[in-house]
Amino acid sequence: MTTHNAAGQLASYRKTIDNLDAALLHILAERFRCTEQIGRLKAEQAMPATDSEREQRQMDRLRTVADELGLSQHFVENLMTLIVTTVVERHKEIARRG
Repeated sequence: MTTHNAAGQLASYRKTIDNLDAALLHILAERFRCTEQIGRLKAEQAMPATDSEREQRQMDRLRTVADELGLSQHFVENLMTLIVTTVVERHKEIARRG
C-alpha cells in the first residue's frame, strides 16, 4: 500500500469513527432522556434515587454482553459506572427540587 493509499484509508476509518462517536452521543442523549423521566417518577413517588439490586443485575448483564462482543469487562464496568453515577446524581437533584 502506498503512502497516498494509506492516508486515504486512514481518513476513511477516521470518518467512520467520527460518525460512530456522534451516534454514541445520540444514544446517550436518548438514554438520559429516559432516565430523566425515571428520576421524575421516583421523586413524585418518594422513591430512592438508587436501586442497588437493579444496578448489580444490569452490571452482570452488561459483563455478559461485553464478553459476547469481545469488549473488556473492565472498560464496560467503568463506562457504566460513570453513566449510572451521573444518572443517580441527576435523580437526587430532581428529588431535591421536588
